[in-house]
Amino acid sequence: MLAISIYIRMQMHESPAFTKMKEEGTRSKAPLTEAFGQWKNSRLVLIALFGLVVGQAVVWYTGQFYALFFIQNILKIDLLTANVLIAWSLIIGTGGFLFFGALSDKIGRKPIILGGCLIAAVTYFPLFGALTSVANPKYERALENVKIEVSADPATCGTLFDPVGIRKFTAPCDVARRTLSQQALRYTKVETPAGSPTKVTVNGTEVPFEAATFAKTIGEAAVAAGYPAANDAEKVKVNGFFAALGNMQALKIIGILTIMVLYVTAVYGPIAAALVEFFPTRIRYTAMSLPYHIGNGWFGGLLPATSFAIVASTGDIYAGLWYPICFAVFTFIIGIILVPETKDRDITTYEHA
Repeated sequence: MLAISIYIRMQMHESPAFTKMKEEGTRSKAPLTEAFGQWKNSRLVLIALFGLVVGQAVVWYTGQFYALFFIQNILKIDLLTANVLIAWSLIIGTGGFLFFGALSDKIGRKPIILGGCLIAAVTYFPLFGALTSVANPKYERALENVKIEVSADPATCGTLFDPVGIRKFTAPCDVARRTLSQQALRYTKVETPAGSPTKVTVNGTEVPFEAATFAKTIGEAAVAAGYPAANDAEKVKVNGFFAALGNMQALKIIGILTIMVLYVTAVYGPIAAALVEFFPTRIRYTAMSLPYHIGNGWFGGLLPATSFAIVASTGDIYAGLWYPICFAVFTFIIGIILVPETKDRDITTYEHA
């Protein structure tokens, strides 16, 4: 892939705007300083980051990556089935990139990107709720009917944020909550007086807590109380790529996932043109790189780990959705107020904010 990429890049020509600037000798001598050291330009970078890219990033990562994480790790759907369902939704929804990119040439970049952020934020909870209901019905019933409580001294309960998976949790409260979350068991945290030991109950019955064996004992107690076993027959399951098309349960899930992929195409299809048009030619490549890579690398890349940490800390399998929802709404607000429409901007002459 690297060799192919280098070959393609070697065959490409610079843009007419950059070529013209190069011939006239008006290129920036210090693009980093000019892009980030001058407020009129660094202001544009910040507006592009928070008014366009952050929302695009969280919608993208939610629709393609967190959805897969949710299906596999929360709903406990097997690896083959989860990937087949995601693959079909991507195949069906990919045309949206072309559609929304072309539509943005007609009605503008801003309404499509910001509209995609807002619609995603409004509908994520019902969409993920529908995923649960269709993919694992018994699990959905268990979430409502099985009451698990973690009673502990709040001083012994820490943060469960672990973005690269290297933290070691030893406090009983943290071990219990992380184990429950890894098994996708909804729980409620009950604060007890200082010095109280950590206690876990399932429908009022205490489950013995020993760190080494807790995963096994809580899993057995949860299944006995009503959570589905690993091989539960109500879970969606397909045995091959094309077999999904003959499975009504799978088709419903593909439909839900495709909606989220279309949100991805709405925010991502116009983003390249929007960023290119957003900055003057002298600093365009340097200036647009920061909001794009910070927005997608940090705000998007940390989404799965952050969302799981929220789930683990609250005991609510849907609580992790607040991360993309809040940032999508934040981008919508900043974008509405500060982002100009750029579709009719002549990038060969645009030099000033």
